[in-house]
Amino acid sequence: MLGYKPLTKSIDFIFADPPYNLSGKNHLTCKNGKVAVCNKGKWDEIEDIHKFNKQWLEACLRVLADDGTIWISGTLHNHPSIGVILKELGLWIINDIIWYKPNAAPLLQGNRCAPSTELIWLASKSKKYFFNYELARELNGGKQMRNLWTLSATRHLTIHPTEKPESLLRRIILIGSKEGDTVLDPFMGSGTTGAVAKQLGRNFIGIEIDQSYFDIATRRIENTVRELSLPISPQFTQELQSCRPNFL
Repeated sequence: MLGYKPLTKSIDFIFADPPYNLSGKNHLTCKNGKVAVCNKGKWDEIEDIHKFNKQWLEACLRVLADDGTIWISGTLHNHPSIGVILKELGLWIINDIIWYKPNAAPLLQGNRCAPSTELIWLASKSKKYFFNYELARELNGGKQMRNLWTLSATRHLTIHPTEKPESLLRRIILIGSKEGDTVLDPFMGSGTTGAVAKQLGRNFIGIEIDQSYFDIATRRIENTVRELSLPISPQFTQELQSCRPNFL
């Protein structure tokens, strides 16, 4: 995680979990087994979600290497917009991966099916991109990996309301990048992508608008680096503590 604006085509791999724009719109959710108003924070309140999605995607494509890939997580509230923009920008859509959560939270309203999936768009600038097919087969017990992934939604390690499990990011980063590659997460949250990237020997750049979550991610990634016995330079520590880089 560095305190500078990434250079054009300098990023090998991008994972993005953008806001779903549910807060402040009378949407309901389940908290501790009870119905509650969905209020994740100001970062999840966006006036024009389609315009916002196009802006951050264009910024990501500027820094993505020609053979790199971008993985974007979403639900029905956001992924139709993302899919349309990927097509408008001329991206090659490689996969629409369905992450099935067998232990997803129950639905308290009796008027629809209980949501148990998220969709992950996988796209690149052209048909020439890095994808570790053989490793994907190995991770899948020697069989061809399909685009339906059954992975439990594990207990959160931080207070971030939309934290992704490390098991999901580990699979994505292993398949989509190589050791020594630079990984970017433009919506870093509590730092799951960064922690897993460091565990797997990747470089990492993270961007987060909320100072409290930025601080949580900083500590989490620093702790991961220490556990791996990797050197932490004074400059690196200072950047982690003081920088919230301007990506757009």
